Amino acid sequence: MAQINLLPWREERRQELKKEFLGVITFIVALGVGLILAGDRIVSAQISTQKERNQYLTDEIAILTKQVEEIRSLQRRRNQLLDRMRVIQELQGNRPIIVRVLDQLVRTVPDGVFYTAIQTRNKVITITGIAESNNRVSSLMRRLDSSEWFADPNLDAVRAATAYGDQATSFSLTVRIELPKSEVGEA
Repeated sequence: MAQINLLPWREERRQELKKEFLGVITFIVALGVGLILAGDRIVSAQISTQKERNQYLTDEIAILTKQVEEIRSLQRRRNQLLDRMRVIQELQGNRPIIVRVLDQLVRTVPDGVFYTAIQTRNKVITITGIAESNNRVSSLMRRLDSSEWFADPNLDAVRAATAYGDQATSFSLTVRIELPKSEVGEA
């Protein structure tokens, strides 16, 4: 019987399969590396695009923040101007009243009483002064109470002021401004 040696053919076949296997492995590794690089580029591009979007949003937010600050500044200036206008209107409206109140203060001062300071806050006048005697302070309070421009005189403090005389006193009192009915209709 003839003997056929199949070993070289098998050996060649093994070599071919080995080459095919190595080729497939190389192709798969190259494909994997290519996919990884492509994925990396895609992710990098997306990150870059997102960074650009974020930067655009940051820039727009900064612009809007400046605009909001300008609006707030303009609102503050507007409110300040409105407050000034309101004060000016009140002063214009109260100008004749202030003159009449000061006139009434002068008319109600009895002889022997001297004012050293007058302050006004919220339609309350605080008067400090010197009187020759306590009777003069009482007379001042009666005159203020009888005036149609003032109400509720209240004596806060009385102290001896011997530098101005033996019976001289320094006093502090408050009185509320009350417009006469004829002035309320005009103002």
